[in-house]
Amino acid sequence: MPVTRIAMWSGPRNISTALMRSFENRPDCAVVDEPLYGYYLKTTGYNHPGGEDIVAAMDCNWQSVTHALCNVKPELCGVFYQKHMTQHLLPEVKLDFVDDLENCFLIREPRRIIASYRNIRSDFTLEELGFPQQWELFKRVADLRGHAPPVIDSAQLLRNPEANLRALCERVGVGFSECMLRWPRGRRNSDGVWAPHWYASVEESTGFQAQEEQPLKMVNIPAQYEDMCERANCIYAALYEHALGANV
Repeated sequence: MPVTRIAMWSGPRNISTALMRSFENRPDCAVVDEPLYGYYLKTTGYNHPGGEDIVAAMDCNWQSVTHALCNVKPELCGVFYQKHMTQHLLPEVKLDFVDDLENCFLIREPRRIIASYRNIRSDFTLEELGFPQQWELFKRVADLRGHAPPVIDSAQLLRNPEANLRALCERVGVGFSECMLRWPRGRRNSDGVWAPHWYASVEESTGFQAQEEQPLKMVNIPAQYEDMCERANCIYAALYEHALGANV
């Protein structure tokens, strides 16, 4: 059975785990949760919750990880969904491995990401949010394919899950399944070892739910991050032009 390898590239504080749940609920799909996270923590030395356990549990060699993503086939599946964080693409990682994947991009308004992320880390860079890496990867894929790869905006997905998921499935060449709209509550064996620190809300979820959010102008971030937010907004705006939700 041929396998479609979908790489979904997101930054932190997005709905990436819920989207992984959506695909994992397909009967023909296997998933992998942030396969480069161990490498990222071991290389940077960043202090993340459960960091020692993450490094101990994962393959921390980016070459062998990326080789497996493109060559190892999970049993009995036609779709292999890879949940990725763009900040895990440190400068030494050669990006040619993505050329063999169906690359997609999950985006969210930067001000909301920054406001949420600073509750976890009080001092961080734009690169830790993955915006520059996401943009460079997007350009690489677009240049290779000759057209923009699929982009999903999280707010649009939450407002209209079925239409956005149908559009995404069509773009990556797999059939849409109603199973993607609802999933059982609870933890998964496929969840990363970091799940106890991050996945409490998604473990209670059974589907995509639009939430009441503050108007963007009311989302406060420290003054020191305003310049970062402006730089991130330029990237977000460029990616948003290709968001599937604008056409569904």
